[in-house]
Amino acid sequence: MDIIELRNELANIVSSSPSELSDAQAKALKELLRNLNNGYVRAAEQISGQWVVNQWVKQGILLLYRYNKMVEMSSGVFEFFDKLPLKSIYLDDNIRIPPGGSSVRTGAYVARGVVCMPPMYINIGAYVDEETMIDSHALVGTCAQIGKRVHISAATQIGGVLEPIGASPVIIEDDVMVGGNCGIYEGVIVQRNAVIGTGVILNASVKVYDLVNETVLVSSANSPLVIPENAVVIQGSRQVNSEYGKANGLSISTPLIVKYRDAKTDAKTELETVLRDT
Repeated sequence: MDIIELRNELANIVSSSPSELSDAQAKALKELLRNLNNGYVRAAEQISGQWVVNQWVKQGILLLYRYNKMVEMSSGVFEFFDKLPLKSIYLDDNIRIPPGGSSVRTGAYVARGVVCMPPMYINIGAYVDEETMIDSHALVGTCAQIGKRVHISAATQIGGVLEPIGASPVIIEDDVMVGGNCGIYEGVIVQRNAVIGTGVILNASVKVYDLVNETVLVSSANSPLVIPENAVVIQGSRQVNSEYGKANGLSISTPLIVKYRDAKTDAKTELETVLRDT
């Protein structure tokens, strides 16, 4: 089944909303899952330099939840129940998953050379490209798109999105360094080579103050918050200017772009090549 046939069959399921799937419809959902696992379809992709959300893919994932039945997937003393199993990863995939409680859900694409440090979690619809590291206690949420050679540091959350259908997933482009205890949510795009410092929170409501260019970056109804290429972002603060705020010395946590990446920054953020030795 090619991609056009797959899209049409999924659209047919949405429009007809059957109580039970026909053989062709059931095959379409299996094909969607297979193509998500192989990275042939994505929740978002770059077309002519612009990120485009594939709404039909997100809609298809919702159909998987609707029509799959709950099954038991217990192992020993550990009890598990879900509509979708964990992803099968094989030695030939050259993906490192040391012992310690990591999970990758089926329908997530994990490329060769990815390192998954325990415990971490990658959810359905996510796309994690080559030689990226997902560190301990990190989460890659539903439909999040992670580029090549990205470092998602410990305890960082990359938010997921399924609904609303048109909403953009979080996108982290190639060669980005995300520090520990960060949170990136609500369709934020972090462009290539950026550095997100420890503890930075980025979402659709946040204003990012670019101290280099003396501008303020915000999202809008039609465009997400975009962190530019090579930007180095740290968590700062800005004063609350109301009388009450001034009287009580209050400030609001605010991300700041303090510089743009140079050779010195690159040396500090370079990933250990020994971890990627293939």
